Amino acid sequence: MRISNNGRRSLAAAVCAAALLWVSSVAAAEYVDAASHLSSEAEIKAWYGLQHGLRENFDEICGDTFCEGDYSNIQSLRFRCSVDRFSGVLGQCLWLFAASNESVDPATGKVAARFQHWRCRSPLAPGTNVQALLGALAGERPLYAVLPGTGRSLYDGLVDCL
Repeated sequence: MRISNNGRRSLAAAVCAAALLWVSSVAAAEYVDAASHLSSEAEIKAWYGLQHGLRENFDEICGDTFCEGDYSNIQSLRFRCSVDRFSGVLGQCLWLFAASNESVDPATGKVAARFQHWRCRSPLAPGTNVQALLGALAGERPLYAVLPGTGRSLYDGLVDCL
């Protein structure tokens, strides 16, 4: 069976049209801040409770662990996650910290300050969705809770970072 040039062109056009339809039907990821992705009152309350719990858990252990040495005043600034707005799958979570070290020059009275910041990436399993994260980290000690699909906690991520 022989296909004419017009037939080949028609077949090629049909294949291209089908490919374009398929590509347009597959939504590209579009990431947003996790806090803006949450819709129910319970999810929003859980998110802000998580923020508060992480800050408290970090403050409880800081002096005995990470806040020794040059930077004894490390402060938790924010725990922030990106989420695919279509699927709810997390892209990345970062926990941001800052600290300073000050000294006084005895001869001049001038105060010198050095600043440091850290962007600690959370050890999330690929495909983790925001609801699973909220469920796993619910409670009074989210810093130590095992993250979904991993054997690790946010504390483990801090050990790798700070």
